[in-house]
Amino acid sequence: MKEKVIIITGASSGIGLATAKELSCKGLYIIGIGRSLERCAQAEQEIRALNPDAKVQFLIANLASLEEVSKLAEDIREQLAQDGLKHIDVLINNAGTVSSWYISTVDGFELQFAVNHLAQFRLTYELLPLLKQSDEGTVISVSSGSHYRTKIHWKDVMLRKRYNCLLAYKQTKLANVLFMSELNRRLKSAGIKIKAFAVDPGLVNTNIGLKGTGGIVKKVWEIRSKSGTPADQPAHCITWLATEPDARKTDKIYWKDCSPLNPSRYSQRLDVAERFWELSERMSGIRYEGRMTSWIPS
Repeated sequence: MKEKVIIITGASSGIGLATAKELSCKGLYIIGIGRSLERCAQAEQEIRALNPDAKVQFLIANLASLEEVSKLAEDIREQLAQDGLKHIDVLINNAGTVSSWYISTVDGFELQFAVNHLAQFRLTYELLPLLKQSDEGTVISVSSGSHYRTKIHWKDVMLRKRYNCLLAYKQTKLANVLFMSELNRRLKSAGIKIKAFAVDPGLVNTNIGLKGTGGIVKKVWEIRSKSGTPADQPAHCITWLATEPDARKTDKIYWKDCSPLNPSRYSQRLDVAERFWELSERMSGIRYEGRMTSWIPS
């Protein structure tokens, strides 16, 4: 029987670390991704404290850079090859960031959009061949209920003219749902058995809203996060989708607390999803033989 391989971005803290711990205790092989070598080392220690026999590796990458995302995909392939593995069963796109200020990445994109969406899009593309090798290939994106009542700001997707931290964050969470919905549609139409899900973690008591914020935004997060649920709760939902055979029998893509919910109507519009997919391809530099490609036949 094949060893089950799980890739988790943002695995050194919060929801990602809680998910890594739960999956590791099930005896699965975890490759966690983090930005800080020190935090990744600490996370690995915490996982091994729960399960001394844990098979876990951590790789370092700054997901704000598309070049580093591609390098990360190569590092993952090399790590698996060293272990004699040629497949990935589950890719959990969990990494996210919040910023009070407009910050341009090395690629010229707004930071939240780059980390919360483009990194997911590019990494999924890079790892799709390995996911196809699994009989249970699954892609999970950690989204948010903040995607409701939000639209893509087509005329200024990067919000350069009038940046608003919350608006930028909400748009990226909508992007996660659009991506998973369109990915699922394209995979199904191509006869590929990989499943794609978006998870709504609810309000969770983590530090995501404290790392890149200041002023009123940071203060509000400090107050609100105290009433949030522990990271273990959304981690349980992610684990369920990653390991439960019944999850693969449903066409529902949006989940919270191990139950399906209806995402926003806007996120289910085919014209919006297709247009956003094409935009994401252009921004993330995905090309085939010199031209843009949908990378999955539609």
